[in-house]
Amino acid sequence: KKSEQELKDEEMELFTKYYMEWKGGRKSGNTSYTNIPRFYYRLPAEDEVLLQKLREESRAVFLQRKSRELLDNEELQNLWFLLDKHQTSPMIGEEAMINYENFLKVGEKAGPKCKQFFTAKIFAKLLHNDPYGRISIMQFFNYVMRKVWLHQTRIGLSLYDVAGQGYLRESDLENYILELIPTLPQLDGLEKSFYSFYVCTAVRKFFFFLDPLRTGKIKIQDILACSFLDDLLELRDEELSKESQETNWFSAPSALRVYGQYLNLDKDHNGMLSKEELSRYGTGTLTNIFLDRVFQECLTYDGEMDYKTYLDFVLALENRKEPAALQYIFKLLDIENKGYLNVFSLNYFFRAIQEQMKIHGQEPVSFQDDEIFDMVKPKDPYKISLQDLINSSQGDTVTSILIDLNGFWTYENREVLVASDNDNTADVDDT
Repeated sequence: KKSEQELKDEEMELFTKYYMEWKGGRKSGNTSYTNIPRFYYRLPAEDEVLLQKLREESRAVFLQRKSRELLDNEELQNLWFLLDKHQTSPMIGEEAMINYENFLKVGEKAGPKCKQFFTAKIFAKLLHNDPYGRISIMQFFNYVMRKVWLHQTRIGLSLYDVAGQGYLRESDLENYILELIPTLPQLDGLEKSFYSFYVCTAVRKFFFFLDPLRTGKIKIQDILACSFLDDLLELRDEELSKESQETNWFSAPSALRVYGQYLNLDKDHNGMLSKEELSRYGTGTLTNIFLDRVFQECLTYDGEMDYKTYLDFVLALENRKEPAALQYIFKLLDIENKGYLNVFSLNYFFRAIQEQMKIHGQEPVSFQDDEIFDMVKPKDPYKISLQDLINSSQGDTVTSILIDLNGFWTYENREVLVASDNDNTADVDDT
């Protein structure tokens, strides 16, 4: 009688024999599969430390190589010198121009790193109604600078991509912005104790608008494609105007404003906001029913809202024209979770507006739901979808009417307000 180990060995021997026969027969019959390139590479597991280290090192070497392929400051200066030397007459105003023949000459002299920019396609992109078939040297140079900046930034962001999959998680982006702070002169005045709150404030804008499905990660390509990084890096300008700082979400005054509002609302100083505390947000005219929905749908802790959830709330209400903000508010308005708003849901929210009007001593106004349907013009005459709201370009007005007494009052009195503005303009002109 064979032992258990002998049986296992025999089984393995037979399996290997038959497998090799099958594999060999398949190989001799059809070899086309050997031409298919490999498209899947398994990521190393957490316990495969050596493989993880190898992967990290190889990515670092790859990014360094890509970084060396970019034009440095000296090479950019040399490119500008060559372009200026080969400009093509006649001059139009003060703008230097270059024709295609000289464009190719510069490409030959500029070196291998510049070769990618000196193509017929790029020249044609920058060609605008010049009677001599030339392009602006300044426009071309700015194009090159922008491309170099984009690649530099992509490499910089990729260094924080721990997973190496082309996206950043929240913690990755937090580390990137935290290490960026010392390079931004406009943030020099920030106390180090405020850094964590600043980073949280900055990161939320990226994730609120670029991660609508709340996956917890953002593609690096999406970060580069949007304007948020430009706004953030605008803080390198030491002479940035006060107006620009106030409108820039990433500036120190803006971050301090948002955090200061949060602290002012937090009356019991427990670091969280209750529904009653949040009700004083803005002009204090958000309806109770809307606030109920906020606390039902958003992440809370023992019925109270933390700073991160508050930031999403602020970004939604301050950017009501944006699709991401409308998606946030639409989810709150969709009380039946049907994916659309009907007459019932519109009436449900408007009743709260009428109640607030009574509290403030105003005469309640009857609700005309057809007015909202006329504004939105949905595909289905009885249902308003999120896409209908976005397509109508009236999403900010519709949401304001339904959730905020002040927004409804502004809409109802829009003709009076416009007339008043015109009168004030006329008075200024007279003086």
